[in-house]
Formats: sequence, C-alpha cells, structure tokens
Amino acid sequence: MEQQKVFGNFHTILSDNDVWKIGGFPLPDGSFWSYREPEAVVIVRNDVLYVRAPLSREHHQIQILDNAKHMYYSVEDVAVPEEGEVSFELQIRARTQGTAPNDLYDGYVSLNLLDFTTGAALDFFAGNDKYATVYGVLPFPGVTVPTTDKTKYFCIFKEDTNFKPREFNTYRITYNRANDEAIFYLNDEEVRREREIPVKLNRFTIALGIMTEKDLSPEGSVSVHGQTVIAEWTPVTVTTTDRAITD
Repeated sequence: MEQQKVFGNFHTILSDNDVWKIGGFPLPDGSFWSYREPEAVVIVRNDVLYVRAPLSREHHQIQILDNAKHMYYSVEDVAVPEEGEVSFELQIRARTQGTAPNDLYDGYVSLNLLDFTTGAALDFFAGNDKYATVYGVLPFPGVTVPTTDKTKYFCIFKEDTNFKPREFNTYRITYNRANDEAIFYLNDEEVRREREIPVKLNRFTIALGIMTEKDLSPEGSVSVHGQTVIAEWTPVTVTTTDRAITD
C-alpha cells in the first residue's frame, strides 16, 4: 500500500509551530542555537518558499552549528516503515552572489533528511553551478549515536555538474530500511545508490536550508565573507510504501 503526504503550507512559515519551525540545537548552557539569518527576506508565492539571505551567522567552536545559516525543520517527523521504503521529492532552485567560483561549499541550498535517533543524514546540496549528494552519521548536539566497532562519524560527499544550474531541478531521496539502501535521483535519473548503510534509520525530520560547509580553522569560523544565497523550494511530497521493494 502506498501513502502520500505533502509538507508545504509555506504560508504558515512565520508561525513556527504549524508545519515548519526554525531549526537549531539546544546547547549545554541551556540556550538554543537558531539557524536564522537576521537579514533574511522570506517570500511565499505560488506555493514556493523563497529565502534570500546575506550570510552572517558564525559559530567558532562547533562545526555543525557553523554550517547551517538559515534552516527550517518539519514540525512532524516522518516514520520509516520496517518493510518497504519512503521517498522525499521536491524542486529546488539555488542562486548565489559573492560566493567563490566553482566552490559549492561556499554557499548553497539544501534538502536534509535528519534522523535525530541515530545522527544519520541524507542530503542534496545545490549551488550556482554544482550539486552534491551527501550521506553520513554526524555528531549532532544532544543526539546519542549508536555504538559501533566501525567508524562512528562520517560524511561522504559526491559532487557533479550535470544539472540545470540556477534553475529548478527535481530532487528525490528514497530510503529502504529493510535493504539498508538509499537512492538519490536528480530529474528522475538515479545519480547515487548507497548500499549496506551501517545503521537502521528510524524517522526523518525534513530540513530546508541555506548552508556553507567550511572547516573551522584554529581561530574559528571562516565561512562568512559577505556572500548571499537565494533559495527556492517547492512543497515536499513524501511517499511511503509498506511492502519490501527489491531490484
């Protein structure tokens, strides 16, 4: 049996308690680090969420807090079926100003599927002239990652330029828990398949983000230098099947 749910309703984006909320993480001192750029311009038009954000937010000690600049989390998580698969699809348009040429990680637009029960993430990153698929298990603040005798934390990026730069492209990520497999599709073509995922993923928070990916230096953050990222997202269609699907 197949079920579909659409995560949109962007006209409620300012309410922070309906379908979407500002992302971030609680800190040990009791404060909360919000992924919100103070000068971001947010427009909802024709069911599309548009955000134009001059980048300014920095965190000088924790990499994950420095990476995401402006991000929305789905209020409701999506449970992963024990048998079958779950698929997330939307269109994204990414444009940037003042980013370093040919450097995707200097500023980009993201779809992130975040499992805060395991620390796992499945992502698409889109920039001016390049995109990346991302698969990893990360040290999210406050998240307990399962113990393993293998590499506990990792993040594997794969970059490509075979898409429509600065235009809308269709992105889809499918995860099959029984098969331990994630498949990434761009404009309905498979672009990556990860087999033997070492941890069972349980539930996804959908995140729509404006991000950088610049390693912290000994002096702290180096991710902000006056660049602007312009993001557009359509609603996210989530399709769940409750039967095992194999090749």
